[in-house]
Amino acid sequence: MLDGEQLSYIVSQACRHYQFSKAIRQRAWVEIDHQALADNIRALKGILAPQTALMAVVKADAYGHGAIKVAETVLRAGATWLAIATLGEGVELREAGITAPILVLGATNTTEEIEAIAHWDLQPTLCTLAQVKLFDQTAAKLGKILPVHLKIDTGMSRLGTRWEEALPFVSAAHAASNLNIASIYSHFATADEPDPSTLNQQHQRFQEAIANFQQHGIPIPKLHISNSAATLHSTALHYDLVRIGLSIYGVYPAPHLAAQVSLRPVLQVKARITQIKTLPPNTGVSYGHRFKTSAPTKIAVVGIGYADGVPRRLSNQLKVLVNGIFAPQVGAITMDQIMLDVTHLPAVQVGDVVTLIGHETKEQLTVDQWANQLGTISWEILCGFKHRLPRINL
Repeated sequence: MLDGEQLSYIVSQACRHYQFSKAIRQRAWVEIDHQALADNIRALKGILAPQTALMAVVKADAYGHGAIKVAETVLRAGATWLAIATLGEGVELREAGITAPILVLGATNTTEEIEAIAHWDLQPTLCTLAQVKLFDQTAAKLGKILPVHLKIDTGMSRLGTRWEEALPFVSAAHAASNLNIASIYSHFATADEPDPSTLNQQHQRFQEAIANFQQHGIPIPKLHISNSAATLHSTALHYDLVRIGLSIYGVYPAPHLAAQVSLRPVLQVKARITQIKTLPPNTGVSYGHRFKTSAPTKIAVVGIGYADGVPRRLSNQLKVLVNGIFAPQVGAITMDQIMLDVTHLPAVQVGDVVTLIGHETKEQLTVDQWANQLGTISWEILCGFKHRLPRINL
């Protein structure tokens, strides 16, 4: 028989589960359109060179879309590889039962990390000669042959051995008894810019490095260099794999690339109105009173704020959709709430859904609009929506 403390715990947990399940759309949430996600994968595959496979980048919790569900959807739709940034992200996918090959884009430098890579059947990126030696030694102790991907720095100046110094690095990996080179790859720094000069220079460096490896008798494995922007730029950059992140989520890496393929946004951000009040003229709204009413003004309070990923710098700039009609956000955005001027919406009421990112009727609000207002990039906006916003998979 349960004692009082055990019974209290069980009841509290049951109530907590009930409250969460009932409240999932009561404050604020993110909706993920998996049909749009699958359609984007198919559309992108349709523009790839015939020999090219699609690697879906699902790092950073699939850019805030939910890595496990996204991975399942993109693999069903035709992606054959996944890419993540950290070991923890890879382990999460493996624990969820995902068996597709997973490339770890980040660098790993300890025996403990290598042991985890081997245990979870992940495929690491090697960037230096020191890594080659450590991976080979550790793999020998484990009694395994590890598939590895070699990164060449052609101008990003981030991870990888510089292209003109890469021959000893790649030769050592080829000679290592316990390593199998699964691919050689690089990464573009400016593929989303209209001027292709730097992209072309990086591509030439990549080609020169590969030719140098061939001249020294090194078998050439799979090659890949294209991110979303480069994939849309030219099929000449597709090689054996393309690594597509942003575009699978329905966002174009640059306006001039939008004509290459038709994509649909996957993510929408919504919240509910929690209170409505009418304020007299010359009344300050929110912290600092950076907005004051000039006439009687109907204010709606909405249950979402900067702790959820709505940047405070959008204060007094943000617009949202309420019942298909645009409404301006006024006053400073606070941690958990924003305020709207809904004077022009006579039928608005507590409980109405507010769309911050997404579409209603013929109107649409996009992450690109937020990014442009803030002078940042869409990637940052997508990754900023915090996990206290439940993900609703449609």
